[in-house]
Amino acid sequence: MLYYLYEYLTSQGIHIPGMGMMRYISFRAGMSVLLSLMIALVYGKNIINYLRGKQMGELVRDLGLDGQKQKEGTPTMGGFIIIIATLIPVLLFTRITNVYIVLLIVTVIWMGAIGFIDDYLKKIKKNKDGLSGKFKIVGQVGLGLIIGVTMYFHPDITVKRKYADAKVVNRNNVEQNFMPTEKITVSTVPFTKNNEFDYSGVLFWMNDEDAHEWAWIVFIPVVIFIVTAVSNGANITDGIDGLAAGTSTVILLTLAFFTYVSGNIIFADYLNIMFLPNMGETTIFVVAMVGAVIGFFWYNTYPAQVFMGDTGSLMLGGVIAVLAVILRKELMIPVLCGIFLIENISVMLQVVVFKYRKRKFGLEYAQNNRLFKMSPLHHHYQKDGFHESKIVNRMIIIGVMLAIVCLITLKMR
Repeated sequence: MLYYLYEYLTSQGIHIPGMGMMRYISFRAGMSVLLSLMIALVYGKNIINYLRGKQMGELVRDLGLDGQKQKEGTPTMGGFIIIIATLIPVLLFTRITNVYIVLLIVTVIWMGAIGFIDDYLKKIKKNKDGLSGKFKIVGQVGLGLIIGVTMYFHPDITVKRKYADAKVVNRNNVEQNFMPTEKITVSTVPFTKNNEFDYSGVLFWMNDEDAHEWAWIVFIPVVIFIVTAVSNGANITDGIDGLAAGTSTVILLTLAFFTYVSGNIIFADYLNIMFLPNMGETTIFVVAMVGAVIGFFWYNTYPAQVFMGDTGSLMLGGVIAVLAVILRKELMIPVLCGIFLIENISVMLQVVVFKYRKRKFGLEYAQNNRLFKMSPLHHHYQKDGFHESKIVNRMIIIGVMLAIVCLITLKMR
């Protein structure tokens, strides 16, 4: 809104000192992260007190974990802190008609609503199972469908790829190094030299023209799978104080860097990556969410004063998935979101191994010889005697290492 106010005043010949800074994405990004952090820190406590007053306390099942019952009654639905602290700066400092900003706002509201319904059923309706898993999946698939269809058909979602033999002549005219704007389903393959993958290539039996026309048959299901998998991964990771918030902050900071360089043609030229027109505005959204999550983390570190609940965890996972897709970095998710992946895999392995041992050796053997002491993986380490703060800190460190690997891929090809 403030950006449009600046444009209107300028068009009317009104020049307010300092208002010209609104032209720069870096300035608006800096202001948005400061504002989101202040909102989360200052008003977070009020939201926590409100949730406590509404008796939105966590109902803790007895899993035999140290300190578990002490968390009984801790307010949940703290994801509202992240949502509010993100959306206010985004509405103030971005060009909200930008297609990427619209997609991300839809993602926040959509996934936040699914998480809210789940939390509401658990806390208010006292339904311990919350929203049925199939309804969650339907919601996630619905969002993935919206993102995939928009990415494929919207005219403003394009890429500019660099010529293979491009040579820098003049940094003030780097656009000459890039091909004309294209409307294609291309993504980045990490760790490879010719690091572009076109989804139309999967339809190898078609000619090039038909393959590009029907690439949506491959692309949209992949987007749906990514949105569903990453949002569930973040949801599973949200099991101990600060884990989901801490690891998500690292991931979002990495994506913020990719967003900035991909939306700036000079950096895209220097780093030899795809230039994504209209992507620069997205930097403002991402850093606003970083500020919001850090502000939430202030209250969520051990011992947590509030839990984000599904309202926050499903929303964070959804946003991370959508960011990766619009940045053409979805194939990097297994590395960047490695903590989410490990947590997801630990649950799947626990179930598969238990069923196998039950069928082969019987129920009693399977119960006494589980693959992990408890899943997800962070509960296994709790059962092993590690304090949850140590588990969180070490997983964040691993997350930082994975993020560095992702950043190195910019030159590792």
